[in-house]
Amino acid sequence: MRVAVDGRSLRPGAAHRRGVARYLRCLLEALAEVEPEDEYVVLVAGADDPLPLGASNVRTVRSRVPGRALFGAAAVVGRPRLDRLAGGCDVAWAPAVGPLAVSDGVPLVLTVHDMSFEHPADYTPYERLWHRLARPEKLARRATRVICPSGPVREAVLARWRLAPERVRVVRSGAGKAAATGDSAALPAGVAPPYVLAVGALEPRKLPGFLVEAHALARSRGLRAGLVFAGDGPLRPELERSQGVVLGHVSDEVLEALYGGALALACVSREEGFGFTPVEALARGTPVVVADLPVFAETLGDGALRVPPGDADALADALLRLERDEELRQRLVAAGREAVANLSWERAARETRAILAEAAAVTPAEAAA
Repeated sequence: MRVAVDGRSLRPGAAHRRGVARYLRCLLEALAEVEPEDEYVVLVAGADDPLPLGASNVRTVRSRVPGRALFGAAAVVGRPRLDRLAGGCDVAWAPAVGPLAVSDGVPLVLTVHDMSFEHPADYTPYERLWHRLARPEKLARRATRVICPSGPVREAVLARWRLAPERVRVVRSGAGKAAATGDSAALPAGVAPPYVLAVGALEPRKLPGFLVEAHALARSRGLRAGLVFAGDGPLRPELERSQGVVLGHVSDEVLEALYGGALALACVSREEGFGFTPVEALARGTPVVVADLPVFAETLGDGALRVPPGDADALADALLRLERDEELRQRLVAAGREAVANLSWERAARETRAILAEAAAVTPAEAAA
């Protein structure tokens, strides 16, 4: 099977910065091993050399046209087409919603990670334009199969877009990036345990300002732990004026050290489709506190403290409990490790590969319908 892959998230400078990049890179590595006879042709736009993917049956092709121009044209005029740029394929795979063109009759598999684009106020004017060009509902209706990383996302997709239920499948991702086996890096300057850690984009839907508010409230009640943000985004200037330490993007080695030194990982987003960072933290033995969202009940089970979204008082109390109750921390980590042990990139790859093969077997007439 030959699969054309939209690899825009893997362009140099963008990789590892968002969950989509981690999802695609980890899944491609696992897919390459599941069926070595398959070929994955990954399109990366822009002048810089694409990042190596390290598998003989995963090949990158580069368009020197900048991504904004390439995918913008694809959305507006229907060209260039992903399958043509890849030199033909049995099935095209878009690992995230974005402006895209695929030839009529070519099966398309689309991964929808969440429905955050339904809240345009969370995004910059450029991002809102990009989402409009992507036409998420039209893209999902064009897709032969739609993959969602969790049951709650599938339910939202079905409710919002009225797709045929049999076309929308759940494939749970693996547990983020595997823990490093060697020595981790030193903690960055200005960071010393104990601290509450937040990892990810500093954007409105992640509610980093709410975490700052709750942390300050907890400090007023005796919390000793500081607050550290590892990530970047439009809210960075605002957060740099707070009591938290803002590191920006960090390497995987530094992230390992940050997980290891944290009192807890906080993920208090308004919306999440899967949530790599709590899963990664628990796999490393770091307790987590999360917003009480359906996806975390599904992926983390009893392995996390869950607080009502936007309730600063409840979050402050949770942080204090985590700092003062070692038995609670140990209990959460034990339950969390058991929950995330069921998450595997190999399993995700086998399930994804089966869906790609199923879509590839659809007739051209059915794919164009």
